[in-house]
Amino acid sequence: MGKIGKEKNTKNKSKHSKLMDRKMNKIRKNKDVTKNKMKHLLKKHQETKLDQANKSSEE
Repeated sequence: MGKIGKEKNTKNKSKHSKLMDRKMNKIRKNKDVTKNKMKHLLKKHQETKLDQANKSSEE
């Protein structure tokens, strides 16, 4: 026999999935931000390394 009346736990399930989606999006965003920061730092480091190599070869 089916339940008569309001469905069970639909509010809590929707709230939970909404919160979990928000959490996962935050984690993804933070990963992307840190990845971009690392790319920028590596690029900057390589440029300074090349500049130093060029300066030493000129002397």
